[in-house]
Formats: sequence, structure tokens, C-alpha cells
Amino acid sequence: MSKSDKTISSHSVRAGRDAVSSVKFPQTLMAAIDAWAEAHQATRSDAIRQLVELGLGAAPHRAAGHHDSLAIEALAVQQIAALLDPSLAPNERERRIRRLIDGPPEFCDERIDLPKHQM
Repeated sequence: MSKSDKTISSHSVRAGRDAVSSVKFPQTLMAAIDAWAEAHQATRSDAIRQLVELGLGAAPHRAAGHHDSLAIEALAVQQIAALLDPSLAPNERERRIRRLIDGPPEFCDERIDLPKHQM
């Protein structure tokens, strides 16, 4: 048996049996897992398995970028426009939408998503 055959066979699972793994968790994480297990009437082992399955099935986390912020703003504009009175003049509708999207001028310096003005 070659070295590569030993490596493959050491991680393989016998037919009909689940693999057993040992992992280290910080105490705070283990406490959270135990609380989740208790809330879902599961053993610690089943809770870890279910949480891993949930995590693997979840959509991958993407860092919010410029493209995402534009899409979010477009969606906000669409929702605000749907809520505004249709009888408003177009320039008044645009002014109200901008005011809600940009926020009040007194908070512009506090916004972290806007560039800071140079003094």
C-alpha cells in the first residue's frame, strides 16, 4: 500500500457509519451551541451537526460594495416613490425622495457612507 493509499483510507468512512470528528471550541461558542441545543431539544452533537448543515446551506457572505449600495438606494427610491402622493408635482416628488435618501442636512457630517468635506 502506497503512502497516498494510506492517506485516503485514513479519512474514509466505513459503509453504514457516520464519521466522528473532534474539534476545539472557545467556551463562549460552546455555551452558545449548548443554548441553541437546549432551545431545539437536541443533543450537543446533533446541534453542532445541524448548525454546520445550516451554515453550509446558507448563501455565502459578501462584503457590501459600491454596487450593492447603488442597488439598495435604487430599491429605496422605488419604495419611497410608491408611498408618495401621485398628485405631487414631479419636482416636489424628486425633492422629497432626495430628502429621504440623503437625510437631513444637519446629519450629513455624521454619515459614514458619504465622503467627508475638506475644510
